[in-house]
Amino acid sequence: PPAGTAQARRGRMAEGEEEEGGGGRGAAAGPAAPARFVRSLYAVGFLDLFGVSMVVPLMNLHIKSLGASHTVAGIIGSLYGVMQLFSSTFVGCWSDIVGRRYSLLACILLSALGYFLLGNSTTVFLFALSRVPVGIFKHTLSISKALLSDLVSERDRPLVMGRFNAASSVGFILGPVVGGYLAEFEGGFYQTSFICASIFLLNGGLVWMLPWSDENTSNRDHYQDKGTNNCSAKSNHDLHLKSARSRAVTNSNFFQSPWIQVATVLKKIKGIACSNLWDVFLVRFLMSVAILLYYSNFTLALEERFEVKPLFAGYLMSYSSALGVLAGCLLGPITKLYGHNTYRLLLHSSTFTCSLILLYASAPSIWMVVLSSTFLAFSTTIGRTCIIDLELTVGGSEASGTLLGVGQSVTSVGRIIAPLLSGIAQEFSPCGPPSLAVGLALLAIVIMNANKQKYRSHGSVKLKNQ
Repeated sequence: PPAGTAQARRGRMAEGEEEEGGGGRGAAAGPAAPARFVRSLYAVGFLDLFGVSMVVPLMNLHIKSLGASHTVAGIIGSLYGVMQLFSSTFVGCWSDIVGRRYSLLACILLSALGYFLLGNSTTVFLFALSRVPVGIFKHTLSISKALLSDLVSERDRPLVMGRFNAASSVGFILGPVVGGYLAEFEGGFYQTSFICASIFLLNGGLVWMLPWSDENTSNRDHYQDKGTNNCSAKSNHDLHLKSARSRAVTNSNFFQSPWIQVATVLKKIKGIACSNLWDVFLVRFLMSVAILLYYSNFTLALEERFEVKPLFAGYLMSYSSALGVLAGCLLGPITKLYGHNTYRLLLHSSTFTCSLILLYASAPSIWMVVLSSTFLAFSTTIGRTCIIDLELTVGGSEASGTLLGVGQSVTSVGRIIAPLLSGIAQEFSPCGPPSLAVGLALLAIVIMNANKQKYRSHGSVKLKNQ
């Protein structure tokens, strides 16, 4: 159902690199090679969420058909979130150490194993067991974003990230349609799970066949995505230094002792803990909880306030998701308009988000809700991309996997806390959750204003112990 699809979308969430030699081959290939690499990563993101979204809306129905109670189903659902919370940082950091290629392949193949086990889950125990490898290793999108950060300059990063998010969102919009159709057949859930596992295997093959030998410094220096300007000489120089450091560290680390890898992971995580990035992650946490609160009782609130059927609310959420895809494609012109000032764009989008949630909470008619949902799709998509870019800019892109992993863990904490806050707020009013969301968003805006000098310094705060 559309409402379930939208809720699953909000519950969702990069890879490694290695050099296989041959600077001459990459130089001859020119900018076409990394451009092809980036487009292939768009396909990886699309296939990933297309496969996942085929299965996610059907999982609650399946586990209940196996005889699980509502409590058991809830515990198993929470188990996935808890594993994601603790594994995000470690897997992201591991991708910085062993390289994007090996870490991405490992995450894809182990996730495929999880969905294959899900296709054989004839008991509640097997169902819970199948969620373990997925809960620990389903970080393919985060690793992909880290790889994109390695491939492009800071100037192009918001545009490329926006397009990657748009491609992934298209997969999440189409997947539930295919999954719902297959579920109509006998044994449909098992077939859907096997197809999902096969899609992950296909994704693994795509990653394996990527032109990793062409992914080198000279290509990155010349990379220019369609609709963007050439990078400045300084940006290319910084990108060259970043690429050289990254390859020097990750080229052979995959073959190191596991104990050495664990020690390096812990050292990088300590660097995050000792860095002055608390405000960036706090802003991400507050805005994530605010948006989750907005959607937490969306269907129920519309029914109570305007006597709107759940079907209409579901279509409205799907409409917002489609607009979010469009917003991702428009990030290039928007960032140009802002002079590639990520901080200012994030501040304005967060302020706009806060205003739209306030408009929804006080809306006198359903058409005001439609209006707020329309523009909220744009502001939240832009804000989500900008906060990731700000993390990488302020924290330093050399540890992009670690930073993205910590950011995902922060968002996971928000997913755990938001339902509790929503339940308490709903005791007072159907408008309680969005009203609380407005307060949290305002707090995030105040924090951004209080730290504007640090954000504008672009990378003056770097991780320690790098």
